[in-house]
Amino acid sequence: MNLSQQAANSLALAGTIVGSIALLAALVLFIRMARLHRRYSLLQGSGEIDDFIGSVASQVSAVETLRAEVANLQDRLDQTRADVADALRHVAVVRYDAFGDMGGRMSFSAALLDDSGDGVVITSINARSEARTYIRGIKAGQSPSTPLSTEEEQAVQRALKAGSS
Repeated sequence: MNLSQQAANSLALAGTIVGSIALLAALVLFIRMARLHRRYSLLQGSGEIDDFIGSVASQVSAVETLRAEVANLQDRLDQTRADVADALRHVAVVRYDAFGDMGGRMSFSAALLDDSGDGVVITSINARSEARTYIRGIKAGQSPSTPLSTEEEQAVQRALKAGSS
């Protein structure tokens, strides 16, 4: 064997080794690519609801629906709070004996107020032979037209305190 033949054999052997390594690398890359393709197929799926992307899309849709419902409920809650603020829900009653000869504190003043102190005071004065009942409008905890009696003022103040606690 001469030098050129030996060089050709060495080059052929080196080419075979490099070719084998390249073939092995191509096989490894093919296997990796197949795995990657399977994983991608799993993510993408066939468009059914069970695939990952379909599940995420349905969850995003469900979250958006829930957000809209929460916003609607928040609006309704705000409206309900405004309605409750206007309700006559602060109540206090003061019982007293309007006349010294009566026993049992049969007379009373009852304040019915909303959150802003608007409402009415109902007063019933009971004597032996008769009873009189009065009603006065209240605005911001005060009577705009006539002064309140001591008992009516107490009822209003107690109702306002009951509302603030």
